[in-house]
Amino acid sequence: MACIIFTDLDGTLLNGETYAYQAALPTLAQLTEQGIPVVPVTSKTRQEVAQLRHDIGLRDPFVVENGSAIYLPTVPTRFALPPGDDRDGYRILQLGCNYVTARAGLKAIAQDLGRPLKGFGDWTVDQVVQLTGLSPEEAKQAKAREFTEPFMTPKNVPPERLRAAVEAMGFRVVIGDRFSHLIGAGAGKGPAVHQLVQLYRVANPDIATVTTIGLGNSPNDLDMLDNVDYPIVLPGAHGPHPLLADRGWPIAPAAAPEGWAMAVAAAMAAAPL
Repeated sequence: MACIIFTDLDGTLLNGETYAYQAALPTLAQLTEQGIPVVPVTSKTRQEVAQLRHDIGLRDPFVVENGSAIYLPTVPTRFALPPGDDRDGYRILQLGCNYVTARAGLKAIAQDLGRPLKGFGDWTVDQVVQLTGLSPEEAKQAKAREFTEPFMTPKNVPPERLRAAVEAMGFRVVIGDRFSHLIGAGAGKGPAVHQLVQLYRVANPDIATVTTIGLGNSPNDLDMLDNVDYPIVLPGAHGPHPLLADRGWPIAPAAAPEGWAMAVAAAMAAAPL
């Protein structure tokens, strides 16, 4: 039997306000020693995650832009490498559309709604800094989109109407309080989880059972949390997100990163590994 940990980043592994992760480092080191993969599953870009992996010392695959692509290190790992292109030391498994298609889709959806929809591609680095609070270097990495377009969630447009307009154009949307993400029809954190479990099974045919643990903090993570064996909700400073609090899932005893470490320890103790 084996285990894979899938985790969101901001507000889950990283503190939602300070982006601190130091309190999780001992747990991450222990997981590495036990041979348990820790897979970031995030809305962030490849550039953002690659920098963080380097800072924290992660070595496993990662999922970017809301499940639009999986990046697998081409060096030997516990996951099989699917057919595909290599870039910067990673094998790329693309699940969603490319960025040009997403940008064109956003314009078409805006025209259909009769409302302007502005996304990261419309803003300068300085404007992204002002809108998000990121540093200039972080904003530059966040603008390095390859598959999806984050856009300002339109006011006075019901979520149902926005979702219907998006789906009519052949896309999916992850609706957020401030920013929403336009993604390809085949993308999603859930599909990415299933792809990685399958690649793990291919690389480890002698393992009968693969147990999956998922950690997230927002509705953006529902697609991942719904597709793991042990979903865990990370609370923010004011408690868990209302849309995740009443699903019967365990809620970590503290915010990230301390809560992440405690929740992983509890899940590892409870899971039949």
